[in-house]
Amino acid sequence: MNLMHLKYAVEIAETNSMTKAAERLYTAQPNLSRAIRELENTLGIQIFKRTSKGLYPTAQGEVFLARARKILAQVDELEDMFRDGKKKESEFSISVPRASYIAEAFLEFVRKLPRDLAVEIYYKETNAMRAISNILNADYRMGILRYQSVYDRNFKEMLDEKELEGELVCEFVPVLIFSSKSPLAEKEEIEPKDLKDLIELSHPDPYVPSISPATARKNEVLSESTRHVFIFERGSQFDLLATHPETFMWVSPVPERLLKLHGLVMRECSFISKRYRDVLIRKRDYKLTELDKRFIDELMRAKREIIK
Repeated sequence: MNLMHLKYAVEIAETNSMTKAAERLYTAQPNLSRAIRELENTLGIQIFKRTSKGLYPTAQGEVFLARARKILAQVDELEDMFRDGKKKESEFSISVPRASYIAEAFLEFVRKLPRDLAVEIYYKETNAMRAISNILNADYRMGILRYQSVYDRNFKEMLDEKELEGELVCEFVPVLIFSSKSPLAEKEEIEPKDLKDLIELSHPDPYVPSISPATARKNEVLSESTRHVFIFERGSQFDLLATHPETFMWVSPVPERLLKLHGLVMRECSFISKRYRDVLIRKRDYKLTELDKRFIDELMRAKREIIK
């Protein structure tokens, strides 16, 4: 087995075709077929199965291909790092929940970067499952998980199983945000019935280890609203909240700057008791870089200022 065999297998998985893969790799199809047979014989598994729609990985093939992609990515990174005798610029990468206080910390982190520092930064807003996957399979350095406090044991067991370590950033009770033109803005005390006919904006992708997706989604419901808009990125969320007075959203506390910018109101609600945790995770053997430490400093500062 060699790197070329790995490249061949990954390309076939991408195209689901021996012919298309051979064309993209600029090699003859018989050579490609022979290389895959040799690879399967060496490993003692069948990597691909032939169907009416093309070549698709077997269950064992999926496991092999996931490792092969990671190895190839690491080789590319290594070659790029030392190309022309120069070490690659510093890198920072993190996957986070869609949270304004975290985004605020990230903005300040970037603003304070030294002007003479060559750097590559990757910042991805996503759910807990993908944050974990990005560390294990996509070479992200860190992640932040958000989950209900009642699921703390589920996540701790899962992190231990995957050889990840977690550090609590904060714990909070969700607050309500809505337009200053919303009918909710006139109420001194907001009750569950006030939300029933309004439109709730929310993230439709909760994840809890050992809990079914349906149960996880059900446990995320915080209001009696019968109208929902599921949306995945904060920019559109704020636009909808600002322009549609009948929308509302449950979130972690939002910086005053953003509330004023979008004409929004933030309220605590006494009928909400569910608590959430944001936990910073990384591989157990990963050593924090100076960039990581800079970001964590900004993250904790934003937490102290915004989540009282």
